[in-house]
Amino acid sequence: MKQRRFENCHAEEWHAFAARLDRLERRPQPGAPGPLAVAELPAAYRRLCQHLAIARSRCYSDSLQARLNQLALRAHQQFYRPHPRRWQAVLDFLTADFPRRVRADARLFWLCAALLVLPLLGMALAVYRAPELIYSLLSPESVADLETLYAPDRAAPDRAASTDLAMFGYYIRNNIGIGFRTFAGGILLGVGAAFMLVLNGVFIGAISGYLTARGLTETFYAFVAGHGPFELTGIVLAGVAGLKLGWAVVAPGRLDRADALRRAAADGVRLIVGVAALLVLAAFVEAFWSSNRAIPTTIKYAAGTAGWVLVALYLSRAGRRAP
Repeated sequence: MKQRRFENCHAEEWHAFAARLDRLERRPQPGAPGPLAVAELPAAYRRLCQHLAIARSRCYSDSLQARLNQLALRAHQQFYRPHPRRWQAVLDFLTADFPRRVRADARLFWLCAALLVLPLLGMALAVYRAPELIYSLLSPESVADLETLYAPDRAAPDRAASTDLAMFGYYIRNNIGIGFRTFAGGILLGVGAAFMLVLNGVFIGAISGYLTARGLTETFYAFVAGHGPFELTGIVLAGVAGLKLGWAVVAPGRLDRADALRRAAADGVRLIVGVAALLVLAAFVEAFWSSNRAIPTTIKYAAGTAGWVLVALYLSRAGRRAP
């Protein structure tokens, strides 16, 4: 076959291959067509290498051989390029993959939110009307500690920085412990995860209702306003991951239960990684912001409102334009 005919037969394929390499080599832009699928690249690369071998064996022009050789080298670099840095993979997960996974389980999210919020509101109203109900959940000593903790004592000294750091570690352990217990409870046909959501709602509601009835609203709500959006959202999402485990056991579909459970566990673990990030953020805010008495109450309320808006925008919008 003459070189001209050879080029005419394969020029379109080479051009398309070069365009695909261009998209692989540059950072994708929003709305741009995606790069060549990984599954297709090896076959296209093998065809290109075959064409290069033919061009060499038939002594086609140096310019054609150089063109094909350059394409082969670029494709080879795509095969053996270094993996993305770990921090970049984590950033991509948190900014795109995690919120997309949450939106994919929107129904479970709202179900878990109801399992947490409805008991919270119901118990808060009940204890507000009958404060003695708090003693059915907490001991008198614990109730007394609550009143002391949220007493509006402006003369009390602020915590030292070392104490804030120690409380940060405590809040991380406490928050992530709640999240993992909620997730792991899902293995009990989802009942354990649902129970943990309801239980947390009952306790939070009881404490809120009691402190409101005692007139300690300013100190209590100013304290929880900042970290509440991240902590409550994290608990709800831990429930989502747990219910996915339970649903895989109850209704595995065409898979056997072991395979369905493995898939649900893998998906749930990815959710839990995002949940852990939210709970660590909540612990940071709780330790270094919520407990700071020098910050005016109005600013804490404004920050809490901004936190809820940020969470809503993050879960509903983040990752929609990711390639």
